[in-house]
Amino acid sequence: MIFASDNWSGPHPAITAALAENGAGMAAAYGSSALDKAVEQRFNEVFEREVAVFFVGTGTAANSLSFAAVNRPGGVVLCHREAHVVEDECGAPEFFTHGARMAPIDGANGLIDPYNLKRELKRFNPDFVHAGQPMAVTVSQPGEAGTIYPTETLDAIAGIAHEHNLSLHMDGARFANALVATNLSPAEMTWKRGVDILSFGATKNGCWCAEAVIFFDPDKARQFPYIRKRGAQLFSKTRFVAAQFMAYFEDGLWLQLAAHSNAMADHLRDALDASTHAKQAWPTRTNEVFAIVEKDMAEKLRAKGAVFYDWNPPHSSHDLLAENETLVRLVASWSTTGEDVERFADAIA
Repeated sequence: MIFASDNWSGPHPAITAALAENGAGMAAAYGSSALDKAVEQRFNEVFEREVAVFFVGTGTAANSLSFAAVNRPGGVVLCHREAHVVEDECGAPEFFTHGARMAPIDGANGLIDPYNLKRELKRFNPDFVHAGQPMAVTVSQPGEAGTIYPTETLDAIAGIAHEHNLSLHMDGARFANALVATNLSPAEMTWKRGVDILSFGATKNGCWCAEAVIFFDPDKARQFPYIRKRGAQLFSKTRFVAAQFMAYFEDGLWLQLAAHSNAMADHLRDALDASTHAKQAWPTRTNEVFAIVEKDMAEKLRAKGAVFYDWNPPHSSHDLLAENETLVRLVASWSTTGEDVERFADAIA
């Protein structure tokens, strides 16, 4: 009953096979092999337009180097108050941008409220040098609370960002899970909504180590090869990242894996709804479930072998928990089984 994180899961067998298949012989290094070029074309097909694709090793690198690509002196990135770039990246965005700040924006259920974004931007007067200058807006899809931005909200945020000459970045660490939950295409989720740069994550969804930074306007990526190299993220044997992505996209594997993890999370939600000792903290639709659990029950679950993380309540939810309750996060992965969920459901019932 491992529900700690989808990072705990191993690679899907198809990914492992692709790594083995492409491990023999020689291949050009630093992204210039035939396989690398084929995968770049595959990304064009997935997103229905020409894009610029750059492989990196981690989601933190993808986010941080994306910000570095749009950096300005005294730069400020506007993000949700509980965004991963604020809570879980140990200052890496600030480090790789040489000091840009993250400006937190409030919004319910882990999603930026466009009204609050517009209000925060008014605090930055171009004539007041001391405050610095905004350089980007970043959204997570799905958000850190497991929730999903509606298309109309993304449209509003993109409109505000572009009105202020800011790039819109999307953190897509669980991008496939959001796609499956909404039944949107990759294009409809991103550039058709006004997204300029995407951190495309695959590691959480069945890959071994496969992340990418995608620019939807290749002309804006001309300096990124140098930014990636300076950030120590230019792999020499990029064919091993490319091999993972090739298998990931083959026959829609990436969406199948995300659909499975979302479905397992649906069963977890059902188990919580049926329990008298726990409940959903708020509705989610992807593979993350946030639950309010009685403290005694949480300990009993762990004693029976369940693994999950305690979670900090959102800043806006001061009265979310009673004295005898705790907030936990449960994450299903591509390798979560129905038996895992059934055992958890029996234990929590």
